[in-house]
Amino acid sequence: MTTKVTASTKEAARFLLKDELVAFPTETVYGLGANIFSEEAVHKIFRVKGRPAQNPLIAHISNLTELILLVKRVTASAEKLIDAFFPGPLTLVLPKSKYVPYVVTSGLDTIGVRMPSHQVAQAFLKACGVSVAAPSANLSGRPSPTTWQNVEADLDGLISCILKGGRSEVGLESTIVDCTGKAPVLLRAGAITLEQLQEITPAIKLAEISDDEPARCPGTKYKHYAPDAKVVLIDAPSEIHPEPSSAYIGIEQPEASADSLITCSCVSIEEYAHQLFHFFRECDKKQVRTIFCQRVAKTGLGLALMDRLTRAAMK
Repeated sequence: MTTKVTASTKEAARFLLKDELVAFPTETVYGLGANIFSEEAVHKIFRVKGRPAQNPLIAHISNLTELILLVKRVTASAEKLIDAFFPGPLTLVLPKSKYVPYVVTSGLDTIGVRMPSHQVAQAFLKACGVSVAAPSANLSGRPSPTTWQNVEADLDGLISCILKGGRSEVGLESTIVDCTGKAPVLLRAGAITLEQLQEITPAIKLAEISDDEPARCPGTKYKHYAPDAKVVLIDAPSEIHPEPSSAYIGIEQPEASADSLITCSCVSIEEYAHQLFHFFRECDKKQVRTIFCQRVAKTGLGLALMDRLTRAAMK
């Protein structure tokens, strides 16, 4: 298969409407999209990525009228969060409608829905004219792609089309909130922070997910976001033990003596999140063996960043 790389949203939409897979940019990371109502197309996502069938996908929409075909009802807490954060990097889990194939939701009676704010994503979704089911556009377990070149490195020859749209602004996957119960539950941290959510829905709780519980959303049950290199979490650059082919990413600058170290020193938590997955992939290109990553406080965006770092460091 030849993978077409294009900047045309209409051309990309034509591929999707033929039940082909299309990678497309969003403000979080690049997604791998299929027509949500085509079971054949959605099955391709799982095959191409090597994604566990028990790991549900997210519905991407361009306008709220699409919810009519996707969900049974929009709960009161969801309405408040939609008003505050749509379009944007927030996914809401709601009771699914009968029209959504169970392959999309991994057999669950709920579905995650989000409306990206990225202009190219919006134009692409509008051109498709249908809701698009999508996880991140990478091989399962690998760092999520934040550029079309990252997608090409993983999926060239495996999918029909890559829609170019620049580098993803956020760099981490969307925040996911379960709105099916009495109180909303934060399932996955992201750019919309817990503190921001609490301002709109003060009753929101953090999820407690057991190992034997089915995945209620992507990114919570399996090793994710991992480069080929070993990821070691540290509190400060002084903890780095110089090794051949090693790298560092964090807020603080390493000592000048660490000349052989490939470094990415960030000026803020936002830049750290933006750079993380791209840095992981650059380290893989350079065959780095160990990546030292500085821990951050689990507040604001730091909660999401530490989630991704912890999962990347899993054995």
